[in-house]
Amino acid sequence: MPGRAKWQEIFSASVFLAPNVIGFLTFTAIPVLASMALSFFDWDIITWPPHFVGLDNYIRLLGWHMEAGHWAARDPLFWKYAWNTTFLMFAIPINMMGSLFLAAVLNQRLRGLVFFRTMVFLPSISSAVAVALLWTWLYNPHFGLVNYSIEQGGKLLGLHLTGPQWLSDPAWAKPALMFMGFWTLVGGMNMIYYLAALQGIPHELYEAAEIDGASAWRTFWAVTWPMITPTTFFILTMSIIGGFQGGFLNAYIMTRGGPSGSTTTLEYYIFNNLYVYQHAGYAAAIAWILFMAVLGVSIVHWKRSGKWVFYGA
Repeated sequence: MPGRAKWQEIFSASVFLAPNVIGFLTFTAIPVLASMALSFFDWDIITWPPHFVGLDNYIRLLGWHMEAGHWAARDPLFWKYAWNTTFLMFAIPINMMGSLFLAAVLNQRLRGLVFFRTMVFLPSISSAVAVALLWTWLYNPHFGLVNYSIEQGGKLLGLHLTGPQWLSDPAWAKPALMFMGFWTLVGGMNMIYYLAALQGIPHELYEAAEIDGASAWRTFWAVTWPMITPTTFFILTMSIIGGFQGGFLNAYIMTRGGPSGSTTTLEYYIFNNLYVYQHAGYAAAIAWILFMAVLGVSIVHWKRSGKWVFYGA
């Protein structure tokens, strides 16, 4: 009888686990393994069967060769778009500092605090497509609010200022997307994480710092910062992962990856190879190279976290 009861318990557990297991296998495990296998093939999505090419996709991606007496990448676009992806990630520390500042402000006892928290958080939950279209209008060089504000500010100072061609100039397109991302993300979930971390700091620590005569600046670095480093580590890790995998939506809507590919990221390059050029195997190889980059950076980041992350009470 105990054996029968045990088997009934296993069966009941299996029934409850089955939907999640089936969903994981169908939408995660099997597609991941299929993409790994596909990266060793040349396939245009239409013809069957795919043509096995071994490591050719990876060699083309990462390989270099002699050309006109100097070394050149076999796929220079990959390295260009990898740089675009990295450049856009330079906004991560700025976004984090902005989120921490807002969290510190909204952690005070202010009148209408709920209203301000809602207004600050609202852009992060707005439709990403609507936000991109809004900023496309704001960046319009002829009637956009950004350039209009620059011109009016110049007139107040007695200067003739003209705003740049934000989304049409390769030098300004990436900074324009970064500033839009700052506006969207600074009051989002990162701010909420920091706000929760600040509210979790024991008040006794601040009282002890006040008794010792510590200034506000010293109190921040001696009390606040060590206590929020685990949250900072989490936010930084997730931001790095998201940075490697992001950049497609805004670029697709606002610039189509231009001008001259200056806003095309690795995610966008995967999209183009799969759906535009119909190089499914090559797109899968890029995805796996991107995965290895994310994994490597995450491991290094994790190993180095012990030097600055404080987990004490």
